[in-house]
Amino acid sequence: MGTATAGQSSRERTAWHNWAGNITATPARTVTPASVGELQETVRRAAEDGLRVKAVGTGHSFTAAAATDGVLVRPQAMTGIRSIDRAAGTVTVAAGTVMKDLNQALAAAGLSLTNMGDIMEQTVSGATSTGTHGTGRDSASIAAQIRGLELVTADGRLLTCSEKENPEVFAAARLGIGALGIVTAITFAVEPIFFLTAREEPMGFDRVTAEFEEHFAENEHFEFYWFPHTGNCNTKRNNRSQGPAAPPGPVSAWIEDELLSNGLFQAVNSLGRAVPATIPSIARVASRALSARTYTDIPYKVFTSPRRVRFVEMEYALPRGQVVEALRELRAMVDRSGLRISFPVEVRTAPADDITLSTASGRDTAYIAVHMYKSTPYHAYFTAAEAIFTAHGGRPHWGKVHTRDAGYFAEAYPRFGEFLALRDRLDPDRVFGNDYLRRVLGD
Repeated sequence: MGTATAGQSSRERTAWHNWAGNITATPARTVTPASVGELQETVRRAAEDGLRVKAVGTGHSFTAAAATDGVLVRPQAMTGIRSIDRAAGTVTVAAGTVMKDLNQALAAAGLSLTNMGDIMEQTVSGATSTGTHGTGRDSASIAAQIRGLELVTADGRLLTCSEKENPEVFAAARLGIGALGIVTAITFAVEPIFFLTAREEPMGFDRVTAEFEEHFAENEHFEFYWFPHTGNCNTKRNNRSQGPAAPPGPVSAWIEDELLSNGLFQAVNSLGRAVPATIPSIARVASRALSARTYTDIPYKVFTSPRRVRFVEMEYALPRGQVVEALRELRAMVDRSGLRISFPVEVRTAPADDITLSTASGRDTAYIAVHMYKSTPYHAYFTAAEAIFTAHGGRPHWGKVHTRDAGYFAEAYPRFGEFLALRDRLDPDRVFGNDYLRRVLGD
């Protein structure tokens, strides 16, 4: 009962689940097309059969954005760099390419994306379609670095989009939540590879929140993590430097990135799940375990980290000027609630962009992400956090847990109606629809 091989269709009803295990689906059939032509035929045939179609990447979303009871398209056979245009500063890559493979291939060619998220296990199409982002004062999400894309529409056509070609589609399809079609290739802006110097430093909650705007202004990439049940944070500043590379030593890297962030973190979360009363004490110890360190390397080795401890996540984008107040409210809520939170809260930023449904569309943005360890009840924490975030005009990440619907998004996004009109034109019969899209976009 395996997934179909390239170019073939499996008619066995095999269950699919996402990375976190909180979303499952049983498609009628699973297809792994080996070419754009095969994908076009898959979409046409599904429409003829009255089945809906969804493409799924590596399952790193926490929502049911890719779930379907129809045809599940897996793009793993459509991978690799198609072309590099050094004069234009672009690279065109097949949609099923994993971010890790793209980053490594670009580095080998002496190139890099300007910014990226903190993991690189997603496909390029999955990451951009849900709005994956890192942190940046001037550089925005991965989707904002797109300069062109190809899209298979509901009638099986291949549509090429850029600022000059089908610009109204380009404005929306860079972050389309799978609602406008299936992305087959993406052209990213790239630049000559550069060095980043990372400075990680523990800092008190009161200080980092009081100085947040100062840290934001002084650093190209600033983020921090607050450990609930404590007044402790860990800050990270990434700035360009002349190099040379000076990565963490093997012992330091193993202690920080493997033992503390993965191995030991896994163990203490398992303990916390079994005995919740231990979590505040664990948090106090864990928040003091990380030490200050500075290192320099090429971008993907600084921006990204291994994340093997599985969790469920909610993240909201707030107007940047409101993030400190919201975070203080979140801390007060946790302190009075009796909740036991073993995962740190992550705070990042992004400049305003012009993508129709980007969480940073039209406004300078800061993100607050809350997490709970896998198989741990998260609804009480996330519900309380969401009430705070929505009170500040927050926009939920499209690929992370939230309860918002089309009515909310119509108020949160000034161009929401523009996206719906485009969807009506490209997919009037909702070939690419599912229950999640019905909730967030309406019928």
